[in-house]
Amino acid sequence: MQKKKVVVVGGGLGGLSAAISLAANGHNVTVLEKNERIGGKCNIRSGEGYSFDTGPSILTMPWVLDALFKRAGRDVNEYMTIQRVEPQWRTFFEDGTTIDLKGDLPEMLEEIKRVSPADVAPFMNYLNYSAQMYELCMKSFYNKSISGLNELRKLHTLRELMAFDPMKSLNEGTEKFIKDPHLRQMLNFLVMYVGSSPYQAPAVLSQLAHVQFGIGNYYVKGGMYNIVRGMEKLLGELGVMIRVNTEVRGIIQEDSDAKGVRLTGGEELRSDLVVSNLEAIPTYRTLLKEHPQHKAQEKKLEKYEPSVSGLVIMLGIKREYPELAHHNFFFSKDPELEFKQIFEEKRPADDPTVYIGISSKSDPEQAPEGKENHFVLTHVPPLKEGESWDQYKQSYRETVLSKLERNGLTNIRNEIEFEYTFTPDDLRSLYGANGGSIYGVVADKKKNGGFKIPSRSELISNLYFVGGSTHPGGGVPMVTLSGQLTADLINEDIRNHAPQVV
Repeated sequence: MQKKKVVVVGGGLGGLSAAISLAANGHNVTVLEKNERIGGKCNIRSGEGYSFDTGPSILTMPWVLDALFKRAGRDVNEYMTIQRVEPQWRTFFEDGTTIDLKGDLPEMLEEIKRVSPADVAPFMNYLNYSAQMYELCMKSFYNKSISGLNELRKLHTLRELMAFDPMKSLNEGTEKFIKDPHLRQMLNFLVMYVGSSPYQAPAVLSQLAHVQFGIGNYYVKGGMYNIVRGMEKLLGELGVMIRVNTEVRGIIQEDSDAKGVRLTGGEELRSDLVVSNLEAIPTYRTLLKEHPQHKAQEKKLEKYEPSVSGLVIMLGIKREYPELAHHNFFFSKDPELEFKQIFEEKRPADDPTVYIGISSKSDPEQAPEGKENHFVLTHVPPLKEGESWDQYKQSYRETVLSKLERNGLTNIRNEIEFEYTFTPDDLRSLYGANGGSIYGVVADKKKNGGFKIPSRSELISNLYFVGGSTHPGGGVPMVTLSGQLTADLINEDIRNHAPQVV
């Protein structure tokens, strides 16, 4: 196979994964990152002895990382320490109900029996339904870069396609098995791993229950940023050049081919291929704005709306809360209303679900002794054009803290000795995320069938995409897998000399 010179725009997990996969195949790869550190949304913040992961705090499907390192003939366990988290989640409901999600199935069934005895047997049926979805996806979604239904049809029989339950939403799939509203809300919320609404997302995403219970919930010792450090070390061993504080202003185009990139300072880097880890729509909007059809392409992609954004409040807490686990969810009283306000009315929910990740529960070095690092996340709508989160910043902080105090974390305001806030504005300005989205584009059964933006550009040859806006979606395993699958697509195109503009 002919070796190519490749420029990767953006050093998020998708871009780093693509760089590893391509370099492992012998290509000459350079990664360009506009910020001071690689990692994209998977990043770090610290202060007064507290350490925080600013982005993802939960690792699922660790086999994706294992597969990535194996591409380069390496063992991921020599680059990072991946450990299981139990309980997986601790959940709190407004009526006082609490449920622990547990990877040990007999213990999980005891939890369900305590809350809703009638749902014990149906829960097992739901897990089988979920596992079936996952196994079907291993044959297609997790094995190949797919651009739409026509490609999916080539990989499955009609019977398999119908097993995806295509006429149902995720919530309808859950309701088919589970009756208790607490369990339903908890299982439905798994879809927020990819930033979508259970009432709009396709039932195929019910597989996330198998991902959670069947495969498990993990953490990387020393913080999730050690995933990035491990990738960075491997990239160095593969001879990949990484340039930080290097912003790309545009993609060089000649005869409808991508021929490299132009940096903010005017420097040009020539290449055979460009891989953009900047989301696809912002790529067209900012890096291809000189292309006469870039606005038409943006219009064509409007069915791929940005996923939810988030308000992140990192709190250094000067005491310990023994009632909290590593991962905690404080659920809304009315989930249907919450998702309607966020996804349909496009406004912050009056009563949001609040997540608190406390990595110091599993990794004491992440906070001073006797104290805790609280990573508080609330999902909010993506920013509209020209909108800023500044108008909500202070009032929504109060909404979040009031909810936590109402649900048992009494006087938490008085326990804060370090605080740093991360808003949708930061996600948009730091990472170029469309509307400050966390997970790329939303999976919507009606608007896009749950598919993502094609990984091969439809506007210009030799331009490819990785990350949450493209197949297979958002979240650590998905964006890491996108890098691998896009690299496979590139190699296939090189071998076939396939025309790349549709």
